[in-house]
Amino acid sequence: MNEQAHREAFENADIGIGQEIYALARRLYPVCRSITGDGVRETLAILAEHIALERHEVATGTQLFDWTAPQEWIIRDAYIADAWGRRIVDFRKHNLHVLNYSQPIRARMALAELKTHIHTIPEQPDLIPYRTSYYAPDWGFCMAHNTLLAMEDGEYEVVIDAEHRDGSLTYGEYLHRGASDETFLLSAHICHPSLANDNCSGLALLTLLARDLGRRATRCSYRFLFAPGTVGSLAWLSRNQAQVAEIKHGLVVSCVGDGGGPTYKRSRQGNAFIDRAMAHVLKHFGGGATIIDFSPYGYDERQFCSPGFNLPVGLFQRSAFGTFPEYHTSADNLDFIRPEHLAASYHIIRDVIDIVESDWTPVSTNPKGEPQLGRRGLYSALGGDKAGAQAAMAMLWVLNLADGQHSLLAMGERSGLRFADIARAADLLRTHGLLREADGA
Repeated sequence: MNEQAHREAFENADIGIGQEIYALARRLYPVCRSITGDGVRETLAILAEHIALERHEVATGTQLFDWTAPQEWIIRDAYIADAWGRRIVDFRKHNLHVLNYSQPIRARMALAELKTHIHTIPEQPDLIPYRTSYYAPDWGFCMAHNTLLAMEDGEYEVVIDAEHRDGSLTYGEYLHRGASDETFLLSAHICHPSLANDNCSGLALLTLLARDLGRRATRCSYRFLFAPGTVGSLAWLSRNQAQVAEIKHGLVVSCVGDGGGPTYKRSRQGNAFIDRAMAHVLKHFGGGATIIDFSPYGYDERQFCSPGFNLPVGLFQRSAFGTFPEYHTSADNLDFIRPEHLAASYHIIRDVIDIVESDWTPVSTNPKGEPQLGRRGLYSALGGDKAGAQAAMAMLWVLNLADGQHSLLAMGERSGLRFADIARAADLLRTHGLLREADGA
């Protein structure tokens, strides 16, 4: 199968799961989320309809390494009204209209003064930007630049009916217990409001992946984390330092619903198993896939990969954050994400999980010369078509590299063949007594 055909197979694989993910993302999209507050709890309640999600509350003021759990943000209404009471900006129509985590205000002011608290994108004049004031207290509004240009001089009523109060930071967690304590961490940030790709897509995909894994007996354990960006992952890390050593693989997942990429950012370790597995799957995805090196800028992989933890956690996206014009604007809506792209993203992660679950290191029981496959009926069982020839080549590679030094993933990397083909060949050869598992593997 050539690259383009394989990419199309990914994009068209099991579109039903893509439609399910899209439907869940659509439910999440209207909720006004922030780093704290009832928007996060409402979102977790929706996710809990699909998985046995455990909700954690971390009291305001709790020390989280060098950070502190922030106050809760309650937002009831926000608007700018003209002299006739017409709402020029209305939080109830789009929750990006208010500076997220904004301080409250109720005042009348001239347009010149009001403009100092208005955020727009002049180069994208019809879009509402997403802006926050988490750690620099401020109040403000976000609006389309063309709307701002149309505002006439005069006095405006300015209302942000919000408050900050002591409460807790909230995050959700789901653990699928496998046969071993070796853990695969999958994390999605839950703090962004109505942004479909960033990150309703990640929340919805991981929730349904967790649901599906829950129906499967696995070797590894899988821990799913739904937490506010930065401070949420720090809260989890600070409360779970005893479990951190069990994390052997990890992915932060965001922006997985658009048609770009895919894009994978390596872990800080650079050549961890997750880095190799993701590179292998994306190599066979088809054109457009990009692998980039780790940098200390991005999403919560920064916290998991900080030097005090240095966990093998990478970042998986379709279009990389900040590279698409819809990023952090009102154009990141439900029309921007598509079921077929969500399905492909789901299958990419599932293929990586299959590698984690199925990798092993074989040793040939007949290492001197090539075993006679025809005598064992292995060639005839494959048939004479192209697929049969590829399967035969996979068997030859497995037999040649079955020296106890090459795992199945290493064989896939060396041969250029897909892991699934290598794994099938190895299982067939083991069934016929030509392979055994390496001692201590």
